[in-house]
Amino acid sequence: MRAIALCSTAGSVLLSALVAAPAGGPPAGAAPARPLFADSAEARGTAEAARRAAAAGIRFGVCAKDQEVPGSLQCGTVTVPLDYAHPGGKQIKLTVSRVKASGKDPHNSKRRVPRKGSLVYNPGGPGASGMYFPLASMLPEWKRIGAAYDLVGYAPRGVGRSAPLSCQDPKRLLRGPAQSPASPSESYKKERIAEAKAYVRGCVRHGGSALRHYTSLNNARDLDVLRAALGERKLTFMGASYGTYFGALYATLFPSHVGRMVFDSAVNPEPDGIWYQNNLDQSVAFERRWSDFRAWVARHDKVYGLGRSSADVLRSYEKARAQLAAEPAGGKVGPAQLQGAFLQTGYYDDYWPSRAQALSAYLKGDPKPLIQQAGPHPEAAADQENGNAVYTAVECNDASWPTDWSVWDRDNTALARVAPFETWDNVWTNLPCAYWPGPRQQPLDVRTAPGELPPTLILAAERDAATPYDGALELHRRLSDSVLVTERDAGAHGIGGGANRCVNGHLDAYLLDGRLPEGDAVCAPHAEPKPLAPGDRAKKASRHPAVR
Repeated sequence: MRAIALCSTAGSVLLSALVAAPAGGPPAGAAPARPLFADSAEARGTAEAARRAAAAGIRFGVCAKDQEVPGSLQCGTVTVPLDYAHPGGKQIKLTVSRVKASGKDPHNSKRRVPRKGSLVYNPGGPGASGMYFPLASMLPEWKRIGAAYDLVGYAPRGVGRSAPLSCQDPKRLLRGPAQSPASPSESYKKERIAEAKAYVRGCVRHGGSALRHYTSLNNARDLDVLRAALGERKLTFMGASYGTYFGALYATLFPSHVGRMVFDSAVNPEPDGIWYQNNLDQSVAFERRWSDFRAWVARHDKVYGLGRSSADVLRSYEKARAQLAAEPAGGKVGPAQLQGAFLQTGYYDDYWPSRAQALSAYLKGDPKPLIQQAGPHPEAAADQENGNAVYTAVECNDASWPTDWSVWDRDNTALARVAPFETWDNVWTNLPCAYWPGPRQQPLDVRTAPGELPPTLILAAERDAATPYDGALELHRRLSDSVLVTERDAGAHGIGGGANRCVNGHLDAYLLDGRLPEGDAVCAPHAEPKPLAPGDRAKKASRHPAVR
């Protein structure tokens, strides 16, 4: 599932969670209890790695100087096997971050709050880092959580400093403006096929034999080793977007190790959908959310002058697209860069005002806002390339993909007739999987029996584009004793700890007090963003550390 990867230390659209460490249960390094997996080499390897991690713990200290983070953030590493079937073989180190529980009640400075454990969070991906998540403790909305819990983030295998994976020179991401045809020609398709094959060769060249070990199942196993290294008997975990998928794998593999789990903006775990069908479904959902954005812009035509209907706004966008194809803005922004910038409106509606303002200014003769928002950012190129490499490796390794281009062409040509906004760009992002070498995983059938897993919480926005709502419904069906909280008529990707007080009320009740609604719950949508008049400065969007 494709996504935006952004980091921020400000704002309120982060996630919260609670670690529960109930008495009893298996020791920190215990083997998985499910008989189905107990005898596998990977299960035995995970148990061995967890025992070693429990004994070693994590030595937290000062973070690397180039990370430029507050002193309250501590960093350390946990060692995991590259291949869980051979736990004594090559080892890799995953970087971990933490802000310790403050122990201070934010509403009563004289009251001390007892520490309850560690909260582990993953922001999505594949390929996103959660290293900045613990800085959520600085936000007012998180002070209660940060009083009682150590907030823990980490960089999954392949990401950042965690045995980083690369497939190409990051400078390639800074090359000049590019086209992004909604109806690609046969010659253009051949160019992109050649690029996909070249990209795979780069991944193989850089990753070597280790490449096949970047999988969602290994991410779930790594999570259990991290649990043990933190000294937690039970894991409390919150995953957003892709984080919900390997969180669900974890719940299936290690149900006896689960304390509390929150799945925010859930990936559809149906095995036959991983990942080819999921991406087709995503393109459909993005078309719907793209329409929502255009309708909002039309309602504010007096501000932006882009049209009084959704169709009018689309014509304005296509006009800009055509002009950029003929003459890129500042020599940097072409149709592909325009599309990339406006793709973000499908993830978060707090991008709507600034994107509409930039489009309006460009069509009125001022390209500067658009160049600023859509142009290349050299400082982020290395992280972006790394994230792309991990994304590709994990999704390609996780499941079988069509290897015949004619299947991709047939499916997406038909889909683009009704969902043109993201369809072909989604194809080009995932096409390396058609030519990926080596064995593919068989997706695990995510499923738990009644009473096998503690009650879990699923959060979903009804019009989420990146992880369509049907995914939350499917996960809910598969995880017994789960409860679903839905934000109606809204489409933000990652809603926990965000703008909706109703959602946050259910989240806090579960994580702080262990309370869930008696049945599935529905929340009214959060307020739409306010438009930005020409010349107004956009508020810096505050995002999850990353969501994919």
